[in-house]
Amino acid sequence: MICVGIDVAKDKHDCCIVSSEGEMLQDVFTIPNTMTGFTALFQRICSASDASGKIKVGLEATGHYSYNLLGFLLDKGLTTFVINPLHTHLYRKSLSLRKTKTDKVDARTIASMLMSDVNLKSYTDTAYHNEELKSLSRYRFDKVKERAQLKQSISRLITILFPELEKLVSTLHMTSVYALLSQFPSAHQIATSSLNHLKSLLNNASKGRYDYKKAIEIRDAARCSIGSLMPAKSLELRHTINLIRELDAQIVEIETEIKLIMDELQSPILTIPGISYRMGAMILAEVGDFSRFDSPDKILAYAGLSPSTYQSGQLTSSYSHMEKRGSRYLRYAIFNAAKFVCHWDDTFAAYLAKKRAEGKHYNVAISHAAKKLVRLMYALEKNRLPYKPAA
Repeated sequence: MICVGIDVAKDKHDCCIVSSEGEMLQDVFTIPNTMTGFTALFQRICSASDASGKIKVGLEATGHYSYNLLGFLLDKGLTTFVINPLHTHLYRKSLSLRKTKTDKVDARTIASMLMSDVNLKSYTDTAYHNEELKSLSRYRFDKVKERAQLKQSISRLITILFPELEKLVSTLHMTSVYALLSQFPSAHQIATSSLNHLKSLLNNASKGRYDYKKAIEIRDAARCSIGSLMPAKSLELRHTINLIRELDAQIVEIETEIKLIMDELQSPILTIPGISYRMGAMILAEVGDFSRFDSPDKILAYAGLSPSTYQSGQLTSSYSHMEKRGSRYLRYAIFNAAKFVCHWDDTFAAYLAKKRAEGKHYNVAISHAAKKLVRLMYALEKNRLPYKPAA
């Protein structure tokens, strides 16, 4: 067997090839991040291996920098391992007390990890093609976060321009309020507007929910408002509303693409009450191939949901905080999915109530439910069976 260690970078990759006995077959060499470089690497690997020999290739998880090289290696049928950089860092520290980190050292470290077989799982073709779902789910997550920040800006601007409005409507962030503020982005403009036009605008935007009475109420509040007349803030408000509308349309488009992929996957975790396409997609995208994990505990550790452990001599910490390492997207998805599952499923609701009765804080109780949910999802994905609620 030969082991190939690759340190991935933006423009070039440092590689080395060693035998399973530790013999350096090809000392560290550099290839460009081009098809010519990929082909040269493959030729070197083939020349260092005999026809019957096995090949293991390892590279760090470096996000988009490694994606093209990873696809090339998988297309060539090579057994490839994607290694957590933290794992590599700790392994390198175990080999030497010196603070030495270079691209060449990293390439040798990765090859050494493959040679020692430190409980690594190979990257599957399924996981590689799952990257599209991961890309979409993370893109949606970022867009929703961006929209939330813009909504905070709306609240801030309303406090300056027309603070009384917030008490007159159920929420500022709905179509009818945005329609009103797009045309009249200040209390002064609302106060001087035509009542008939104001009533027609609110009625159409709210689909009949807000009538003539609501139009009068809003205009009267605007006439005695303490809101400032600031054209610059009014302009910012209109532009912010337009940005939110654009983001709404983009998020809908992203969710449509996510649903198409999820319908193809037909994952059994969607049969769990409370797990929607959005949360289910994020969980599947971040976990990738469930078969690469030996147990649900490995998924919990990958998400950073495992409790940390501290013990030294006779001292053992009684306060085990969540590790919070690994994929923050997966941790977010599992934790929030657990909240919805506890609301919609009786078994999980009873489990949450039990933990709360034990005196645990709500978030701590939800973390216990999240662990239970991971165990359930792992079993469903392994057996490809739908969820059946307890009778």
